[in-house]
Amino acid sequence: MSVPELPAEVRRFILTSVPSVPYLEAVLLLRAEPAKDWDAAELARRLYVRERNGADLLEQLRASGLAQAAGERAVRYAPTAELADLIDHVAHAYASNLVAVTDLIHSRIDRRAQQFADAFRFRKD
Repeated sequence: MSVPELPAEVRRFILTSVPSVPYLEAVLLLRAEPAKDWDAAELARRLYVRERNGADLLEQLRASGLAQAAGERAVRYAPTAELADLIDHVAHAYASNLVAVTDLIHSRIDRRAQQFADAFRFRKD
């Protein structure tokens, strides 16, 4: 049985806007409970990360336009209608093709790490 390829818009969003699997999982958590105000401690607990990582993720979500401030230290899911529709497609892809989505995220991370390492490579000129 072959796994269907990810839709182009999902691939593009992941490659351009998803820095890590915890980031995507944070997006999906907020999407699942759009009326909930999320603080760093709650997000960290749900994602099994440190609270500091939870705070960083909340800031990234707010900065990306996927969430808006809800009080002093919390955010709430608040994408535009167009972005919410795209996130719905990403959520479907993640639920139905977890390996392909996470491989794509990791390929982006691996590529950035390789570019960084290449910057320190000695070359003969």
